[in-house]
Amino acid sequence: MRITETAESKKTYDAIVIGTGISGGWAAKELCEKGLKTLVLERGRMVKHIEDYPTMHKDPWDFELKGTPSIDDKNSQLKQSRTGYTTAEQSKHWFVDDLKHPYNETKRFDWMRGYHVGGRSIMWGRQSYRLSDLDFEANKKDGHGVDWPIRYKDISSWYDYVEGYIGVSGEKLGLPQLPDGNFDPPMELNCVEEHLKEQLSENYTDRLLTIGRTANITGDKNRKGRSKCQFRNRCIRGCPFGAYFSSNSSTLPAAELTGNMTLRPNSIVHEIIYDDTLKKATGVRVIDTETKESLVFNAEIIFCCASSMASSAILMQSKSKRFPNGLGNDSGELGHNIMDHHLGAGASGKFDGFKDKYYKGRRPNGIYIPRFRNLGDKKTEKKDFLRGYGYQGGGGRGDISEHIAELAYGAEFKEKILEPGGWRMGLGGFGECLPNHDNKMTLDYEKLDEWGLPTITFDAEWKENELKMREDMVQQAVEMLEKSGFKDIKTFNNLSAPGIGIHEMGTARMGRDPKTSVLNKNNQVHTVPNVYVTDGACMTSSGCQNPSLTYMALTARAANHAVEQFKKNKNE
Repeated sequence: MRITETAESKKTYDAIVIGTGISGGWAAKELCEKGLKTLVLERGRMVKHIEDYPTMHKDPWDFELKGTPSIDDKNSQLKQSRTGYTTAEQSKHWFVDDLKHPYNETKRFDWMRGYHVGGRSIMWGRQSYRLSDLDFEANKKDGHGVDWPIRYKDISSWYDYVEGYIGVSGEKLGLPQLPDGNFDPPMELNCVEEHLKEQLSENYTDRLLTIGRTANITGDKNRKGRSKCQFRNRCIRGCPFGAYFSSNSSTLPAAELTGNMTLRPNSIVHEIIYDDTLKKATGVRVIDTETKESLVFNAEIIFCCASSMASSAILMQSKSKRFPNGLGNDSGELGHNIMDHHLGAGASGKFDGFKDKYYKGRRPNGIYIPRFRNLGDKKTEKKDFLRGYGYQGGGGRGDISEHIAELAYGAEFKEKILEPGGWRMGLGGFGECLPNHDNKMTLDYEKLDEWGLPTITFDAEWKENELKMREDMVQQAVEMLEKSGFKDIKTFNNLSAPGIGIHEMGTARMGRDPKTSVLNKNNQVHTVPNVYVTDGACMTSSGCQNPSLTYMALTARAANHAVEQFKKNKNE
């Protein structure tokens, strides 16, 4: 493909950020606010806050199919629809067309993608938990993967910074395995959740229930054009109030306000250019999806924030005489060690009481039971699997659907459908995945996409440790519900493929040794230190906590380091 030189492409920037999601938005904000002229590249279309959220105010009856995907949608989003919720009518426009953006599976992998400005920060679940030293030290202690090059103390202040900016509501617990944060006021539990919380406290000394820690504003702190959560629970559609954190409502506007950001959508980055003489990266190669032009943009610093698999694919395609197997891939670990969180195992039960109680609004949040297995002592040790899991879930009252199933009719039925059903409580495990070199992605140069770029092939699966952990997830959910007085308990263990947790990570891991890892303690590529990778690709282990908060903290920390190095080099 011919490279087109334009006035735009001849311009040199201080920094380039690849991707506009959770990590890319933070990189843009931090670099721009610290004075760097920054080009932000997004492969997908432009999405403007509020005006480009087409379903934000729609009710169920406003949709032609009442939220159900059409046959055509299902045919073009066969893989995107595997979650069961991502391609409903109200959110299908955020997820890619699998025919237009194909990938390959040696083993099934559920890769959920959103190609637009803001990326998956528009659709994320917003659960925001810190990792602890239990997580940062786990690989070293049990010998799986490689040792993290950082510890909790290295990132705790950055967690504080990020939480204060984005707004995370939650309750402080004082647990070493789940560090407390800089929280907005917690959302309220409903009565059946409060009941389970009380019963767990009475029956156990090693576990407790709390409201989820979610990036939805509940406090009065001024957050620049964003307002409090309205309890609509329509977050996946895009929030016109800016009440939950997204790049579109928060970090990208902050970057734009500085005057230092140039945002360019419809720009597929497929290679980071390495100069063998200068021994550093000098820029990126881009395909403009609208004009089909191939462009080159130059910068002193490059932040790779395209999402775990996409960032690693870019690095793998960035070949040179020095790096014939991909930029920074001396270790051979690039593309390996895929991790995700496994879920879909737990139990639910009915509760006969509280018939006179209900709840107000649609709380966009559930409950959380922090990890209580393998905490480093004999009491919590579980010998048949390593690491641990937490529970997410919630309680509520049934609705009209349970009556329709009875095929009832007449006056009595008409009265019943106006009354809420009984209470039910669900607990779903959320488990850690061990890093494993055999879980990998590769590039297929025989199967190219419409841009002439290689497609990704996934070869990853849950291993024995994850399968054993799932058994305990189910057993403990049943036990906790039984001890708390729940009846008609039903179990589930729906084993899906990696990717379904939408927390894919680990393909360009951080580490202490360049022989066994891709990135150093500052998220720099070991051998190309002006390239930073701060999205899920950098993760060395997965923990059992939702990871996006950690991506944001690592990105802010890395951006601070990059600016310090940039200014130091300028003064030399």
